[in-house]
Amino acid sequence: MPPANNSFFAQLAGIFNSEQARAVVLSGNVYDLFFDGQDYVPLIPYLCGKTKTDRLIRIVYELNGPIRILDDRDKLKNAWISWKAGLDLDTLLLKGLREKGQSEIDRLGAEFDKLLIDAIGNPSLALEVLRQMTICSRQARLTSNLMIFIEATDMLLPAGNGDIAGLNDRQLRRISICQDWFGDPAFMSGGDSVCLIAESRSQIHPRISRLPQLLSIEIPAPDTQQRLEYINHFAEKSGKAPKLWSTREELASLTAGLSIHAVRQLLAGSTYTDQQLTPVDLVAKVEQFIQSQVGEDVVEFKKPSHTLENVIGFTKLKTFIRKELLPRFRADRDKALSGAAIAGPIGGGKTFIFEAVAAEMGVPVLVLKSIRSQWYGQTDVIFERLRRVLEALEKVVIFVDEADTQFGGVGEGTHETERRLTGKIQAMMSDPRLRGRVTWLLMTARIHLLSPDIRRPGRVGDLIIPVLDPEGEDRLEFIRWILRAVLPEFTDEDTAAMDELTQGYSSAAFASLRSQLKAAEVKSMEEVRAIVRDQIPPAIGLTRKYQTLQAMVNCTRRSLLPNPDVTEDDREAWQVEIRQLERMGIN
Repeated sequence: MPPANNSFFAQLAGIFNSEQARAVVLSGNVYDLFFDGQDYVPLIPYLCGKTKTDRLIRIVYELNGPIRILDDRDKLKNAWISWKAGLDLDTLLLKGLREKGQSEIDRLGAEFDKLLIDAIGNPSLALEVLRQMTICSRQARLTSNLMIFIEATDMLLPAGNGDIAGLNDRQLRRISICQDWFGDPAFMSGGDSVCLIAESRSQIHPRISRLPQLLSIEIPAPDTQQRLEYINHFAEKSGKAPKLWSTREELASLTAGLSIHAVRQLLAGSTYTDQQLTPVDLVAKVEQFIQSQVGEDVVEFKKPSHTLENVIGFTKLKTFIRKELLPRFRADRDKALSGAAIAGPIGGGKTFIFEAVAAEMGVPVLVLKSIRSQWYGQTDVIFERLRRVLEALEKVVIFVDEADTQFGGVGEGTHETERRLTGKIQAMMSDPRLRGRVTWLLMTARIHLLSPDIRRPGRVGDLIIPVLDPEGEDRLEFIRWILRAVLPEFTDEDTAAMDELTQGYSSAAFASLRSQLKAAEVKSMEEVRAIVRDQIPPAIGLTRKYQTLQAMVNCTRRSLLPNPDVTEDDREAWQVEIRQLERMGIN
């Protein structure tokens, strides 16, 4: 039988027992299954089971259900009658409220029962009743403390647009109730506790979520050991072990990123069909689950079909990648790089080359498309989902194209949401828990627009790699690659002629020319020359020059520059040229 290894509950108990706070938000992996000592159950039943004690009266409020009192309902009801009747609990127990008359007792008892029923579908009333129960608990000197669990708090107290102007009267009332409740000094110094459950604290209205009296605990995704425990439990409970290509330990490892719920679905489907689970099945399930959690418009999985063998030219860069970059990416935490920024002019081949690098690593490649949202607070929610996924995966590459547009700055002129997002991304890049597990590859033609905090050492600033237009033998390799595609034979003179005709060509320009020559089905070198002469390069030369200079200035390895013997005077000359281009309006 697996141990109940859920550290978040120990944190929750520690906060309440130490009286640090009387209200806590539980967020994160709140829709999963948790082991209660006998079976895997949803969060609310798990919490109710773990908090069962003679000293607590457990109360559960679910959005579409009644207020459920799980313990000593009559004790709480009598305390309510005593409180409403104006007699303390001791007097109620001694005299039974005979002096008030049995009819008054019955009336107050019926009122109590009716409130619980009326709260169904009326969250404003439900919250007010729960608040008054805690007042009753204190003033009637109830011998047991209340432990209140409120589900779907993000729906009860939605963040909206962050202010109160867009809220309706009922929502405003619920926020007012909770402000009065959690900010009441008598509640904070009392013995009753409230646990609010939501996927993200950011989804709760800031008037409540930012209260200093409200602490947060995040429930993490299950780790490898917890998934293995569930796999063993499933096999034992079902009486039929799933058919595997390997061991259960490897199954647990390859399901990194999945919740217990998702693992259960995988095992149940395999057991029902009696088919063997394969690594391909697991990869597909993990990809589907992560995209469903984070959003298809936020991330996608990339499966690069090419490797470094398919990359033309870039001899020095490919040697560096094979000998230093890939070993550092594959290394353990202390030796691993957190990532790299890849700079260079548009059309230089950055994305193609580093897609090949990702393929060489042999781990999932998660492409970050957009983590911004137009809705208030939703950007924070998306980020939290992404972070939970990354922390759950064993090894992953985060591929970010046009990184300067994905991550902004943190200066005064930057929007608050942008600053907060960039700050969180920066913290995640340098998180020692993720080093060696999460590798960031940031592509940008505008490396200077990437936040200096992201470019510092300890983040992708450990390695900023320039990808520049091919020169020398690399250029000739591109030319031969083009000619081989259209001519059965060609001479060194043909190669030299093409070299002369394609001055200033980028990797993308060479690829485009090759495609055009193949489409034209040329048969001779004269036809090739005619098509090349007809080409007019787009008017982006100064912009590409500016981007090239920025890539060289920001490069962190001399050995990756065209001239490894570059001096500080050379770097200053590049800066001067950059400023001249900026005065011309190029940036």
